[in-house]
Amino acid sequence: MAKKQYAVIGMGRFGTSVAHTLSNLGFDVLAIDADEERIQEVSDWVTHAVATDSTDEEALKSLGLRNFDVVVVAIGEDIQASILTTLILKELGVAEIIVKAQSELHGKVLSKIGADKVVFPERDMGMRVAHHLISPNIMEYIELSKDYSIVEVKAPAFTVGRNLKQLDIRARYKCNVLAIKSGTEMNISPYPEETIKASDVLVIVGKNEDLADVELAFAEG
Repeated sequence: MAKKQYAVIGMGRFGTSVAHTLSNLGFDVLAIDADEERIQEVSDWVTHAVATDSTDEEALKSLGLRNFDVVVVAIGEDIQASILTTLILKELGVAEIIVKAQSELHGKVLSKIGADKVVFPERDMGMRVAHHLISPNIMEYIELSKDYSIVEVKAPAFTVGRNLKQLDIRARYKCNVLAIKSGTEMNISPYPEETIKASDVLVIVGKNEDLADVELAFAEG
């Protein structure tokens, strides 16, 4: 499976958070911002960093953005630039466009002009958005410390009908299943013989690099 490519436009706090998380998980990331200084700050840890005006159609076209799997528009206060950039990306034929909105009205406009998903910074932390991009099964991502986190992930098809002993998540990924959510019920410290159902949500804890392997496996499954 080819590695997904992501572009993030706007290197403010939100955009930097998304780009940083995707980079840490091993994905190719193109960072774009009109501010040369911001681009210099992120250039060491993203795959490519380009200082350019995202409202310039020719500039975006020259970057080959239509070949990227996902483009995240994380432009700050400039609503006009956010809308124009989204329109250009849509016209370029970008596969998936995710845009940060400043308000409900801004969000409605973005949806009408073709944004595939609209996120609100006060409701969506950049890190959580990045993890959801990698695996749509991820419902929640909670950072416990610099090295450890918890994920809540919808049971993928390959886990259904199998029990925790058969899945052996601890041995395969060095992570532990803390609980299994079934509707409104939560089974804390489930037995190894616990069988996974299609509607279940697994609550898994582990080191961030190990959880990244879980996310990728569950995304493919």
